[in-house]
Amino acid sequence: MSARIRVLLADDQKLVRAGFRSILEDEDDIEVVGEASTGVEAVRLARGLRPDIVLMDIRMPEQDGLAATGEIVADSGLEDVRVVILTTFDVDDYVYGALRAGASGFLVKDTEPMELLHGIRVCARGDALIAPTATRRLIAEFAGRARQPDPSPRLNALTDREREVMGLVGAGLTNDEIARRLVLSPATAKTHVSRIMTKLDVRDRAQLVILAYESGMITPGWMS
Repeated sequence: MSARIRVLLADDQKLVRAGFRSILEDEDDIEVVGEASTGVEAVRLARGLRPDIVLMDIRMPEQDGLAATGEIVADSGLEDVRVVILTTFDVDDYVYGALRAGASGFLVKDTEPMELLHGIRVCARGDALIAPTATRRLIAEFAGRARQPDPSPRLNALTDREREVMGLVGAGLTNDEIARRLVLSPATAKTHVSRIMTKLDVRDRAQLVILAYESGMITPGWMS
């Protein structure tokens, strides 16, 4: 990641893009490098600009945000690009599909500016999911009804401690929260998470959460 977080805005509404640009460009560590009004354009600009973050709307002409996200994630030349889905609560059914397509998280369109900025910075670090409380609630809901658990043989490569850490990641906990719960240093928690992602060959924490649910390692509400 470059010193400044480079952001590509993808939304078919010009006013929405202008609003996000206005907020982001007031920050010294964030730079808006391009705007796309369709999914096709978002993919093309992502390949040309290689931003750190793509803020991706779901409903766009020519190609929707889910398909565009899938293309970006599947492109080996864009492995460092993170897609954050922009959503509204009336289209929550798309959120789980977006995460399965490879999105690193999501932001609600009417989120407060400070939450937007925090979410982008967190996602650019790869440190945690966007909006942890809302994310864990939505992932739990949709992962729970998506399909029957399908145990993955890849999980056999994990140690007992790594399985424990993966379960806490699946519940939406940050590295610091995991460290406190397991009485570890934050650096040790971060190392565990990094090793788990390497062993399971997953792109980021969001994909680790999906795998935790789909494999049956954890179930919705298990920490309630």
